[in-house]
Amino acid sequence: MRVRLPLLRTSWAWRLGVPAAAAAARLPRGASAGPGPRRAMAFYRTEERGQPHSPGYRLFFKNVAGHYISPFHDIPLKADSEENLFNMVVEVPRWTNAKMEIATEEPLNPIKQDVKDGKLRYVANIFPHKGYIWNYGALPQTWEDPHRKDKSTDCCGDNDPIDVCEIGSKVLSRGDVVHVKILGILALIDQGETDWKLIAINVNDPEASKFHDIEDVKKYKPGYLEATLNWFRFYKIPEGKPENQFAFNGEFKNKAFALEVIKSTHECWKALLMEKCAGGAINCTNVQVCDSPFHCSQEEARSLVESVSFSLNKGSNEEDQVWHFLGK
Repeated sequence: MRVRLPLLRTSWAWRLGVPAAAAAARLPRGASAGPGPRRAMAFYRTEERGQPHSPGYRLFFKNVAGHYISPFHDIPLKADSEENLFNMVVEVPRWTNAKMEIATEEPLNPIKQDVKDGKLRYVANIFPHKGYIWNYGALPQTWEDPHRKDKSTDCCGDNDPIDVCEIGSKVLSRGDVVHVKILGILALIDQGETDWKLIAINVNDPEASKFHDIEDVKKYKPGYLEATLNWFRFYKIPEGKPENQFAFNGEFKNKAFALEVIKSTHECWKALLMEKCAGGAINCTNVQVCDSPFHCSQEEARSLVESVSFSLNKGSNEEDQVWHFLGK
């Protein structure tokens, strides 16, 4: 159920991406869904402040108890330790254009729309695609350290949580937290920085049982990896920028390789939260990592959210839709 108020909107979202109305019908608030990796053991609430398509828009997260949390630091990385299921925070639903992202430099790290040179950012439509061609988001409790050179790419990290391209058949919603199976990874090199792109599938997707590694994507979704590579190669060209480059000549690495990258970025995040490395402008305020020096109380978290100002003006409509054809 999504309650819409003029400037404050809330919704409940199951970790597995089940529509909120269906979720409410199945279980009372706070109840366990029972054992098994495919069942949600908790759910999160998202709370919108400000108007979409405006610089002041923020999407905050709450846990099952209704307490504000950070989607970057407080949502666990792994959903199931034995089956290698991971939590994914959805920032951008498939086929949309607004460049939404976890605000890593703000307290409790709400989702916001990226702004550059005073303008809201949208990805271009490049033929034959419309917006993002997957559900796009990030793994919580990971961090690509900008001061640590990756041995396999010889470039430092991009200072963000590791990105995820979810390739399932459903269009997810911004703020969903879903369990995903990791299938592989692509190493984008963005302005000299390593920007890993995980390939994953929602464990509740109707076809999820077919997918175990990157070769299954080639088998059951032919052309999708090639389209993904081209999307990342060309998506900045309409802005007047050059093609993006890739490590490994654009080769997608397999699940085993991807899991090692996740492990490494999780270790970097732990060092960040324990103040064992320089985090720069990254905001590490959290509610649930009790031994972190950046831990805060529920009351402090609520005060942080309530102190956030947001515009009373209506947001602009989404940018004009233009289709770009890239010639040689």
